[in-house]
Amino acid sequence: KHLEFIQSVITRMNTNSFHIKGWTITIVAALFAVFVSTKNELFVLVGLFPVAVFWFLDAFYLMQERKFRGLYDDVAGISDNPQQIKEFEMSSDKYIKGKYSFLNVLFSKSIILLYAPLFLIIVIVFFCIDSCF
Repeated sequence: KHLEFIQSVITRMNTNSFHIKGWTITIVAALFAVFVSTKNELFVLVGLFPVAVFWFLDAFYLMQERKFRGLYDDVAGISDNPQQIKEFEMSSDKYIKGKYSFLNVLFSKSIILLYAPLFLIIVIVFFCIDSCF
């Protein structure tokens, strides 16, 4: 039953991450649409803010997911370096280094392959506004 509890937390973190990615794309697309209709370049520049905020928020959820996966592996007994876990413990505080660190997650493939290109597209569009539009 303990593994089911941990798995439900992992699933919830994964779902949150998926929704954040969807919201990021939606907001940036909406801001680009507003820019095209108004020709106000501030709408393009404003797109950097939600990308940065959602980048950090998505990294936070992925970090939590990885910590709970570490907890799951320890409870299931399949970890290479098992931690001592009490019965039905749900704390992920023991997982702080290496693949569980925020900076490691912030620049992981699943995060950076979405947010870095979006960030670059916004910057490129902003600097090409005069010549393209």
